[in-house]
Amino acid sequence: MESITKKHTIYRPVNSANSKSEKLFHLVRSKSKVDKTAKRNVGSREQLVDILNYINFQGSTILAVFKHVKFNRSIRRNLFTKICHGSRLDCTWSNTAGVQQILKTYRFQNLLVTDENNLLCVVPEVISMDQHEISFTLPDTYTEIGKRKVRRYSCNNVKVQIIQEGSIHEGSLTEFSPITMKAKISEVSQHTTLGINPDSRVNIILSSETDTLYSGECKILKQTGNHRDRSYILEPVNHQIQRFKPNAYRSQRHSLVPTPGIRFQHPFTGEKIHRKVFDISGSGFGVEESEENSLLLTGMMIPNLEVSFAGGLVIYCSSQVVYRKLSGKDKIGNVVKCGLAIIDISPSDHMKLLSILSQVENDHAYIDNKVDIEAAWRFFFKTGMIKPERYTSIRAEKDRIRESYKKLYDCNPDLARHFIYQTDSTIKGHMAMVRFYENSWLIHHEATGSPIIEARLGVLNQVARFVHDSHRFSSLHMDYVLNYFDRENKFSNLVFGGSAQKIGDLRMCSLDSFAYFRYQIDTFDKPRLSHPWSMVKTLPQDLIELKNSYRASSEGLMLKALDLLPITAESRQLSDEYEKLGLKRGKYLFSIKKHDTLKAVVLLNLSDVGLNLSDMTNCVKVFVLDQEYLPQEILSSLLSQILRKIRQREIPVLLFPASYASENAIRLARQYDLWILNTECSDRFLNHLEFLVKK
Repeated sequence: MESITKKHTIYRPVNSANSKSEKLFHLVRSKSKVDKTAKRNVGSREQLVDILNYINFQGSTILAVFKHVKFNRSIRRNLFTKICHGSRLDCTWSNTAGVQQILKTYRFQNLLVTDENNLLCVVPEVISMDQHEISFTLPDTYTEIGKRKVRRYSCNNVKVQIIQEGSIHEGSLTEFSPITMKAKISEVSQHTTLGINPDSRVNIILSSETDTLYSGECKILKQTGNHRDRSYILEPVNHQIQRFKPNAYRSQRHSLVPTPGIRFQHPFTGEKIHRKVFDISGSGFGVEESEENSLLLTGMMIPNLEVSFAGGLVIYCSSQVVYRKLSGKDKIGNVVKCGLAIIDISPSDHMKLLSILSQVENDHAYIDNKVDIEAAWRFFFKTGMIKPERYTSIRAEKDRIRESYKKLYDCNPDLARHFIYQTDSTIKGHMAMVRFYENSWLIHHEATGSPIIEARLGVLNQVARFVHDSHRFSSLHMDYVLNYFDRENKFSNLVFGGSAQKIGDLRMCSLDSFAYFRYQIDTFDKPRLSHPWSMVKTLPQDLIELKNSYRASSEGLMLKALDLLPITAESRQLSDEYEKLGLKRGKYLFSIKKHDTLKAVVLLNLSDVGLNLSDMTNCVKVFVLDQEYLPQEILSSLLSQILRKIRQREIPVLLFPASYASENAIRLARQYDLWILNTECSDRFLNHLEFLVKK
């Protein structure tokens, strides 16, 4: 950098003629002064001392500028400051390599000091200077010679990888702002360093010891250094990213009063950051910050972030900055708006967030609120959800059922949700969900106490929004959503059957028909299966055969959603979670074979009585591969054998395909359709519900 004086400062060694080893210098200053015609802010020595002591406290450096005695060439060297008192400033070289040459062939010009966004020029007198230290007498004033549009921050322990045309260059991130970054590549071979073409774009990856913090495409604005130590000024190309697949339905955003705030430790600088939230949804939030002091870089990951609400509620998540844009001005200067997407969040914290937002949108809508259990039971009976014949079958277990519902509704476990539409203390609508398969949630217990469509669609809309806002989070394990419905139920057929028809893609939404009946052991004990028939544990190869049989007639989602593929069939993780809550969730697979040829696969699910009042979580599903060669008496024998094994006299049975029942003259109670939604398609289901509301 050129000196701010017109004449150069000159220095000569003290007693140099008598002692070659003496390296102390006195400064002989010219009488020239700083150009006062320039419109620059001027500060006092006292202010400068405070700034220098803060730099010392931070462990940062200042720059000393030197100019060659013969050539019009300037160099800068970093100095560490010592504690400053009064007018004296003592410094040490940050790197002593090359200092001897500087002392011989360069003249000191001035100091450059960074104070937040401001660049300060200080022209002190040199008291002494050698290969270890340099001391100054500070002037009465300093001059502000520059101001960055956006402040640059020093970085701590951030690794950088610069990737170009398959070549990877490793180093560290030294400085950062949301619009430019400085990366230093050290200790590399000349061949490797020269491999970076400054005229071509690069991809960079920033990381800590444990997390990837950023990845993106950048331009190279500037490069400095030599073949062993080279620095690059990088400018990110993208100011908006598409973190998730775009869809037609955007999560509802709300501006809350009082305004929530976010707190986090900045992943690059280590500073504690606080920002106000101007809008928030179940999948992300928007914040504002001044452009001058902005810290949010598009694409940056924030591994640990707190969102705090009035009243002391705090939720925790990981997030990513997905956009940054100039939005206007305030009294201080330009303001930028930044959008942050929630990347992952615990099920309980996400439920707290959705509970707040559902009340903002509709004060009759509640998610996982504290429910008066007795009021809920009264509602279930009055709405006909528990029919007389069903009550007869569960009456003996009513105490156990009450205990199970207390765990589900009072403890709010991560694997269950309930949705209430309520006016004052009166429940008008109810629906629940339970995670009963590894990556699938079952919608059940729909009941409405009012004939108006508002209550029925109200709880359905809550469920659909919950799915839409939650399915991306790995902690929720929500790849699929299921619902069994009686096709004779016009409303369910309109909602679920209609959505499958409208979506029109079996890979996104499918329907599979099951024949339903209740099987009881009669007084005539059925014989066990005997040669050539056998019931054995299902092997992976059997599930591959089941998949091939299913694919011959359907491209639907049933086998994936019900964990009937070899990769998920043996997992016990979800059963263990139920066990921790004092609940039961058993899953058993059997193969029915004749002469070792697979004829059917049996899925036995066992759960607490009443977990699902339609017994869809406590039943036998029989998947028939060879309808022509599985006689009805063999089916009866295997069901009797299962009942003896689990010590029950009765169990619900679902037969697939449903046509097997009619072809074998099996007396049915009804036919159920299994509706399965791939949650990547949740926006299209929401659009279908909106269509029904308008209709």
